[in-house]
Amino acid sequence: MKTVKKERKDQMKYEESINKLFEAVGGKDNIQNYEHCATRLRIILKDDKKVDKEKAENVPESRGYFFNTGQHQFIFGTGKVNSVYSELEQVMGGSTDGSDDFKDNVYQNLNPVQRVVRILADILVPLIPALVTTGLLMGVRGLLLELGLNMDESTLTLFEMLTDTAFAFLPVLIAYSATRKFGGNPILGIVVGLMMVAPQLPNAWAVAAGNADPLVIFGLDIVGYQGSIFPAIIVGWMVSKLEKWFRTFIPQMMDLVVTPFLSITITLTVMLFILGPILQVAESTVINSIVYLIEAPLGIGYIIFGGLQQLIVITGLHHSIGIIEISLLNNTGENIIQTLTTVSMAGQFGAAIGASLLFKDKVKRSNAISSAVPTLFGITEPLLFGVNLRSLRVFGSGIAAGALGGFVTYLLGLTSTGMGITFLPGLLLYTGDWIAMIQYIAVTAISFTAGFLLVRVQGSAIRESFK
Repeated sequence: MKTVKKERKDQMKYEESINKLFEAVGGKDNIQNYEHCATRLRIILKDDKKVDKEKAENVPESRGYFFNTGQHQFIFGTGKVNSVYSELEQVMGGSTDGSDDFKDNVYQNLNPVQRVVRILADILVPLIPALVTTGLLMGVRGLLLELGLNMDESTLTLFEMLTDTAFAFLPVLIAYSATRKFGGNPILGIVVGLMMVAPQLPNAWAVAAGNADPLVIFGLDIVGYQGSIFPAIIVGWMVSKLEKWFRTFIPQMMDLVVTPFLSITITLTVMLFILGPILQVAESTVINSIVYLIEAPLGIGYIIFGGLQQLIVITGLHHSIGIIEISLLNNTGENIIQTLTTVSMAGQFGAAIGASLLFKDKVKRSNAISSAVPTLFGITEPLLFGVNLRSLRVFGSGIAAGALGGFVTYLLGLTSTGMGITFLPGLLLYTGDWIAMIQYIAVTAISFTAGFLLVRVQGSAIRESFK
């Protein structure tokens, strides 16, 4: 009997938090849907007017609460949120009254622009582990060369296979993810993606370098889609929609052969001869314009991005920046956004630590510090919503510090060779160049110190705002 009671107690470790959460959101029956991400419990309610914001901000174990894009989000932190979600699932019976998927509910609350950005993020985020691995392998290769290891041609070729494959076949990955996102058969997405980078088509990079000539068909120049992003997304969307449409009228006995044949053939024809050339020009124009803004004269773009990048995190749309990062790595092999994102985080981290030391209450100080610690591993939501956004002076100090870090980054000409990891894990992207690694540590430290000092000099005013 004692064993059973102990197991029940362990299973419901966060029972008080869940009960208080129910009180804050207007009761268990007011919850329409719920899920969690790395740090936050996300809840969609039937009636948002029933929320008691004061209670929501004081749910036990929660480090902060905010409402965004129709979601009531409670920040529990990495690891803990999984346990809270699991217990909530037990209490809720593992289901909600709505038949829609959580993401379907989220999309209903987004405006058209937010919806497009969210779709792009949903497609690109699953690819990040593969792209992170590629960046880290580049770092390993650079580290070995830096340590003086002599590699023969065969070994270098092997490393090129490890570091270049993901980007060479990027349209395949994107087409797969997009097809899956839009509800089609991912295998069809893979096939069309492979056709976009088939060796029979002239390599796009080789054509751009003047080392190969495009195919000329019907007066159109046809090349491969190496490194393309938007064409691969459109391919995934088209093949998904065509597959669903054909299935509405093609007899079931013919479906296995006719549906994929028509879906793939029509998609590839439209892409190669109609949409592809247009999309490639449009993609290049958009990406180059954004890069031009970031690299504006006198480091203005670096300053603005370093200061304001964390504002994008607040909206939850920061994953869409991955499109620009992928394009930068494709075109130049370098990614300045990774560096600027880290200095932006470091500025807010320094401001949060400075603010936490202003608390006289040991519990509040401990909670503030614990909210800030995940930033070291690239997760800033607990810090932003649990500490910094509670005072504009603190958040503003973080912005100023990030801007300073951005300017120093510009002066040093520092950039990374990968994406997907920041702050301490981001060090792994600089292992191939000791000077670059020292500079990365320096700009991060400068941003942190600036944020910390700016908060400390405003100590009295900030302490009042927290009361």
